[in-house]
Amino acid sequence: MEHNKESYNDADADLQRSYEKEEAYLRAKKKVEKIQGFYWHLAVYVVVNIFLVITISRNSNLPFWSFATFSTALFWGIGLGFHFLGVFGTNFLFGKNWEKRQIEKYMNKDKENRRWE
Repeated sequence: MEHNKESYNDADADLQRSYEKEEAYLRAKKKVEKIQGFYWHLAVYVVVNIFLVITISRNSNLPFWSFATFSTALFWGIGLGFHFLGVFGTNFLFGKNWEKRQIEKYMNKDKENRRWE
């Protein structure tokens, strides 16, 4: 009877590990899909706004550098910025360990400079 309990415990542990791997895979896949969605949004933004700027500048009596020429790009760009933050988060530039890495980098630099003194 003890052997069967151990078999069940091993099977439960294997099932749990399998479930955790599947969950990790699904989270990673969802993140990749969000990143891909952002890059598609960025590509469409660039193509459409180049087209709009050229069209507006050719068909309008307004000067090229007027607000009307670039207003769509500006407001859409703000939305694109929020999309970026939604995908990459606010820690994109200064990740969780950024400060620690910078301190270590400057301490190592200082250490190297003192080595030659």
